[in-house]
Amino acid sequence: MRAVRTVPIAVVLLLLVTPVAWGQRQYIGYVYPAGGQQGTTFPIRLGGQALANPTGLMISGEGVSARLVDYYRVYSNQELDLLRQQLKELEKPDHPLDEGLVNRMAFYEFPGVIGPPDLVKPFDALGNGDAELPLAERARRNLIRRIQNIFAEDERFPAVRAHTELIFAEVTIAPDAPPGRREIRVLTKQGISNPLPFFVGQLPEVCRKPMKTAQLPVLGREHLAQRKRPPEEEEVRITIPCTMNGQIAPGEFNRYRFFAKKGQNLVVVVQARELIPYVADAVPGWLQAVIHIHDASGREVAFCDDFRFRPDPVLFFQVPEDGEYVLTIHDALFRGRESFVYRISIGEIPYLTNIFPLGGPADQPLKVELAGWNLPATSLELPPAPEGKPGVYEVRAAAGPWLSNPLPLARDTLPEMFDQEPNDQPGQAQSVSLPVIVNGRIDRPGDWDVFRLDGSAGQVVVLEVLARRLASPVDSFLKVTTPDGQVIALNDDYHDAASGLNTDHADSYLMVRLPADGTYFVHIGDTRRQGGPEFAYRLRISPPRPDFALRVIPSRICIPSKGSFSVTVFAIRKDGFAGPITLSAEGLPEGVQCPGATLQPGQHSVALQFRTTLALWETPVPIRIVGKAKAGEVEIIREAVPAEDRMQAFLWRHLLPAETLPLMVFNPSYRPPATRVRPPIRDDQRPQQEVPRTTTRASVEWYLRQIEALYQEYLLTDEFTNRQIANIEARVIQ
Repeated sequence: MRAVRTVPIAVVLLLLVTPVAWGQRQYIGYVYPAGGQQGTTFPIRLGGQALANPTGLMISGEGVSARLVDYYRVYSNQELDLLRQQLKELEKPDHPLDEGLVNRMAFYEFPGVIGPPDLVKPFDALGNGDAELPLAERARRNLIRRIQNIFAEDERFPAVRAHTELIFAEVTIAPDAPPGRREIRVLTKQGISNPLPFFVGQLPEVCRKPMKTAQLPVLGREHLAQRKRPPEEEEVRITIPCTMNGQIAPGEFNRYRFFAKKGQNLVVVVQARELIPYVADAVPGWLQAVIHIHDASGREVAFCDDFRFRPDPVLFFQVPEDGEYVLTIHDALFRGRESFVYRISIGEIPYLTNIFPLGGPADQPLKVELAGWNLPATSLELPPAPEGKPGVYEVRAAAGPWLSNPLPLARDTLPEMFDQEPNDQPGQAQSVSLPVIVNGRIDRPGDWDVFRLDGSAGQVVVLEVLARRLASPVDSFLKVTTPDGQVIALNDDYHDAASGLNTDHADSYLMVRLPADGTYFVHIGDTRRQGGPEFAYRLRISPPRPDFALRVIPSRICIPSKGSFSVTVFAIRKDGFAGPITLSAEGLPEGVQCPGATLQPGQHSVALQFRTTLALWETPVPIRIVGKAKAGEVEIIREAVPAEDRMQAFLWRHLLPAETLPLMVFNPSYRPPATRVRPPIRDDQRPQQEVPRTTTRASVEWYLRQIEALYQEYLLTDEFTNRQIANIEARVIQ
């Protein structure tokens, strides 16, 4: 055979595998399912971008852990072509597998199967393959399955490219894990992702099979992008009570069939917008869920598309007859994508619709009235706030082993009182002395509550309503009048940037400088002229209480080795406070410094820089950013709330709060270590006939990188890889 002079391409393959660019921030767009039951272990999947080299997951709170199982990156067309060729060769039982590949693939752990057991195909349930097969045959079958899974998940024309990288994990929730909302993040060698809501539930859970990444629809041919699924996947039979997990694809209906008995008081609670609060490229900016219940004859017996001002539906259904019913969910505009994730809880479960009062003194016990469905009591005795600190806390009701949904409750340090009817007109006005918080209700449609106060010329009075921010349906309207009816100030809505989940800023706010000594009347009503026992409010009437709140974005600090990283701190100034705010960081690991920063008078945002001398600190550390200021002689200290800057429906932006602010130091030049070393290319692996040398080394470097990446991912055999490289070497110009 003719001797061939080879170009040393194979020697430099590892050097051609470049590290992942770290300038792109780690992002997760959805997690499915977005929660699970106490005392269970189950698989989840997350879609996002810039998630290469994942190392684990973080879930906030106690009693929940997650284990990373697998990661699917986005493969290029050339890589998929190589995998097709490899798959074709693997289908030959005599295709040789090297020892390292056999040891890896014979015991390869595939992602757990998500979906109802009756819809899981036998092949899906094989797990690590047939244990009785020889290791080499098990490895061959598992490698075939692994490559097939990559093709099954691949979407060349995704509707949302930011969802195309996939993380597969296993979550374990302890039996005593507190139920409620958590946050989940993905950790990688290059950084930490944004958080997403993740829920610990109490009811048995049902999961539909996950949908693959949605295809980009083409105008006029949208039907071609719709998901093709068999009829048996459209409807799932369930046993109540339970929590259903699913995703909505374009134009899709998901149905659940259940049996119910006459007289059952069923509550159906949908979590959709609560899971993914904002979508940047869809109107109104979230999955707008709609639910229907039909009886056995197909007649609609219940419908809901929201709950008061909240987009997620909540339905109370008193079962009229024994029999089967079908619950259907879809998007109001029949849109869909993999991030249109939902959870539906159904059963005779407790649900709080409203409480009264909406708050009380922080240092005293408080009795609140409860209203809702399936509640064992109509009131609840609450202890003082922890350490007597003012703030907003959660209230839940318990019915046997079940806990209700939470509602917010404000605790404050000002004197408090209740409104007393009749007080609709200035002649019936209820007298107040400053400062005070009035706990009241808009008792009926068209109702006004009027309060009388005495003031002096030049006195500044603040009037602030807390209602919508405390889950009350009140859309408040405030005005201040003189005894002769002259309006000196009025306000309908006031935007509170600290309320990042709120898109309808319906609470009113006024800061009024009184023009003269005398009596004034404060009127509060509902702009929509609605009312009822659930229309509660808290009205603060006081001198200004200068204060501020802080938000820091992003909600994770990822510093490159011996480098720096900056976050932006926003100040939301209150009651006219315009003074300087000094910022500092607390809880930093040794080797990380933050020189601090100052928000100058009137300034609303500033960059805060972190620097490090460390080369690496991979375990995230929760830190705090604290702001200090003075209002007169009073020192104000506030901790910054971590947040993510999120866009809604192409236009609006919101500071979405997070629970923690983790910090890590990463190596921007990191590349996964090579764990496989190819054997030398044999003569029989080279082309047996001379081929034209028409290719330059520079033109094949990218192709060689892709071969090496697939090889190091244990997706190619030694035999296949060597033949591919030998073919390239034979074509390179010397």
